[in-house]
Amino acid sequence: MLSIHDRPFPAADRSEAGHWEGDLIIGDNHLSAIGTLVERTTRMVRLVHLLRSDADSLHTALVARMQDLPPTLMRSITWDQGTEMARHLATADKLGAPVYFCDSRSPWQRGTNENTNGLLRDYFPKGVSLAKHSASHLLAVEHELNHRPRIVLQDRCPADLFAALLTSQSPSVLRR
Repeated sequence: MLSIHDRPFPAADRSEAGHWEGDLIIGDNHLSAIGTLVERTTRMVRLVHLLRSDADSLHTALVARMQDLPPTLMRSITWDQGTEMARHLATADKLGAPVYFCDSRSPWQRGTNENTNGLLRDYFPKGVSLAKHSASHLLAVEHELNHRPRIVLQDRCPADLFAALLTSQSPSVLRR
């Protein structure tokens, strides 16, 4: 298991694109979940439809959702120490990117993801089942969030910034 302290950059450094933070939003009675991933530089959100929140289901869904990215935009994932990431070595191998883990009970080490999960609670309130939300509904929510201008991005939206990185010859660093 790689610690967040092994990452080659400090938490405040968002200069290199392709580093993602991930987590699960858990539904009522821990019976349903949605995987959330946020790219640290652009704040681009990707939601992962899960039928179950076990390690095998997350691994399969996470790889399927993220494997379309070029290596320059899939550099690492930082996650908490939940059991859902028990297959992190297989996930890292399939995606070609290391998976780092935060310290126990330290959600601020994935602050971008925690803030995004707060935004997502407008769509997926606490205390309700998340199983009723289809993959297409998750994509619609993802689209809406990614096209919402953000103050932290100087009123630009994540989708525009991420699209610019995808088409750039050198997408490693976001130009502000």
